[in-house]
Amino acid sequence: MSPWRPGCGGRERRSGAGTMAALRPDEELGLRATEMEEEEGMGRGEEQSLQLNLGDLDLTSNEFILDEVDIHIQANLEDSLVQEALKTGVDLRQYSKQVELELQLIEHASIRDYIKESKNITSLHNQITACDTILERMEQMLSSFQCDLSSISCEIQTLQEQSVAMNLRLKNRQAVRSQLSQLVDELVVPAAMISTILEAPVTEQDFLEQLHELNNKMNYVKEQAFRETMACTDVHHVLDRLKVKAVTKIREFVLQKIYSFRKPMTNYQIPQNALLKYRFFYQFLLGNERSVAQELREQYVETMSKIYLSYFKSYTSRLMKIQYEEVAEKDDLMGVEDTAKKGFFSKPSLKNRNTIFTLGNRGSVIGGAELEGPIIVPHAAQKSDVRYPFESLFRSQHYALLDNSCREYLFLCDFFLVTGPSAQELFNAVMGKTLAMFLKHMDAYVCDCYDSIAIFLCIHIVLRFRAITAKRNVPAIDKYWDTLLEILWPRFEYILELNIQSIQNTDPQKLGFLDTRPHYITRRYAEFSSAIVSINQTFPNERTHTLLGQLQVEVENFVLRVAAEFSSRKEQLIFLINNYDMMLSVLMVTPPAPFPPQERAVEESKEVEGFQQLLSARSQEFIEEILSPPFGGMIAFVKESESLIEKGQLDRLRGEEARVTQLVRGFSTTWKASVELLSQDVMRSFSNFKNGTSIIQGALTQLIQYYHRFHKVLAQPPLRTLPARTELINIHHLMVELKKHKPNF
Repeated sequence: MSPWRPGCGGRERRSGAGTMAALRPDEELGLRATEMEEEEGMGRGEEQSLQLNLGDLDLTSNEFILDEVDIHIQANLEDSLVQEALKTGVDLRQYSKQVELELQLIEHASIRDYIKESKNITSLHNQITACDTILERMEQMLSSFQCDLSSISCEIQTLQEQSVAMNLRLKNRQAVRSQLSQLVDELVVPAAMISTILEAPVTEQDFLEQLHELNNKMNYVKEQAFRETMACTDVHHVLDRLKVKAVTKIREFVLQKIYSFRKPMTNYQIPQNALLKYRFFYQFLLGNERSVAQELREQYVETMSKIYLSYFKSYTSRLMKIQYEEVAEKDDLMGVEDTAKKGFFSKPSLKNRNTIFTLGNRGSVIGGAELEGPIIVPHAAQKSDVRYPFESLFRSQHYALLDNSCREYLFLCDFFLVTGPSAQELFNAVMGKTLAMFLKHMDAYVCDCYDSIAIFLCIHIVLRFRAITAKRNVPAIDKYWDTLLEILWPRFEYILELNIQSIQNTDPQKLGFLDTRPHYITRRYAEFSSAIVSINQTFPNERTHTLLGQLQVEVENFVLRVAAEFSSRKEQLIFLINNYDMMLSVLMVTPPAPFPPQERAVEESKEVEGFQQLLSARSQEFIEEILSPPFGGMIAFVKESESLIEKGQLDRLRGEEARVTQLVRGFSTTWKASVELLSQDVMRSFSNFKNGTSIIQGALTQLIQYYHRFHKVLAQPPLRTLPARTELINIHHLMVELKKHKPNF
């Protein structure tokens, strides 16, 4: 019997069993019998087995690796059965024999099981053999199918190549057909086109449609002629005859419309709108017969230029007949006296020169309602005997120009197919004479105009009209507006400088009798400044502010020069206060409708601030002046005493007992009468009752302050024991009494 080898017997038997499973039942039985005989002979040939080649298990081999043996030994020692055997002290040889015996028993049992199931194994083998046969046939079928597929793939590739070739031929034929069909369609002249072009009126829609078609065919023939297409020569003469007929009919129609403008009392907007409906006519002429298109354009320019010039020339002359007869002249300036004498042959002066410096309702001409309102109809105004200032006539004249210019410019761009500089050039050809006539008229009128408010209103009318044309996207008359402003601005500045010069040259001694009421020159300035500032809100101009500032300085100097003519300081102050107050009241008045108060407040601050400071200073000085006669002694004593107290010289007050007693008793007996006379004097001196009331309040307040300071002086130690202190009037009682003298208006 062979020695026991750990882990080898079980593997050999398992591999043997697996090999047997692949053998037929009869082969398995023979193999098992052979193995049993070999096992029985193992005992007999034990010595012979010792000479077997053990391979890796041969401990005598030089190639044996002791490290691997140690690993196997260690692995076997970790086995639970080996550990249990070592613990119980079992003889390994005896245990090996026992294991061999058990394995033989199990092997014999397994062989019996195989023999028992031999029929089933045979049946399984037969089934496997049948499956192999079927699979072999299927393999043959699939191989045949694969061959068929290969042949089909070749056929499909051939068909694909044929399809690509046919598709290419089809595309080539379609391309040729489309070009030929388009060529044939464009070259063929239908009978309907010929009859419509020859017989139908140009105003019919069919004629317009066939004209479009004819234009397309002619353009196509021109294009194909460059390619030397032979078919074009067949239809060229037909198209030429149709073109000549169409051009002739279009020329007659457009000329008829242009000549209709020349009829008297014709509303030329109606034929213009009719021409716009057939704007393609001119486009057709421009593309096929430029000489006729140029002829029509020249006829239109010549006709409309004469019409516009005649219309606006007549309208302007009629407008000037309904202007106010009384207009400002070169002597109607701020510094000119109302009583100035003129020569025997001089024209009568304005009934009231002050009207040329007042805005009044004239500012409404630049308001939204009137600025773009209906134009003035001269004959209707003459029938109703209505007169207008120049700025209203200017607004009506130029609004008509603006409206017609915008409409004409848009018509020229639309009908004659021009834009940019070409459109401007064509517009100038139509409206140039009219615009030149306007500029000549304005230049002639402005050179002899001295109404600065009218000129300034005209400037702002131009500024607003220029904004309207920009909003309508019509740049045609922008240059005209600029030229007009170049005429108006210098004239306005010149008139303003004349007024400044007139105030500079005014001699107060030649003004005749002077009184303390507001002077007419200061009133003219206030109303004029208010008017200019109100108009100048929307489009402020720095040059205007500069000129107004110069005018204000001259007016202030003039007021001081006139005030110096009065002998007493009181009269001088009354004159100054009245004039400053009057100018402030005019400047701060609520502006007319076109000028929002909130915007006006910003502009007026520059003019108002200086006069407010002057008025406040002169009012305070006047209060001191009117308090001095009745209460001058007390005021002087208070100021002297306060100075001594401030210097610490109280002892010098001890010698003033008699003076203090006289002041206390004098005030107690005369203050009521003095206050009454003071109030009456103030109210007589100032024309503005509100201003007089304000000055009286200031005077009474100042008086109370002086009397309160008088009380404080008498409370000092040197004067505290005077018996006259008991006669002092209580401050609160004095305040109550003085309130009774406050005027109420």
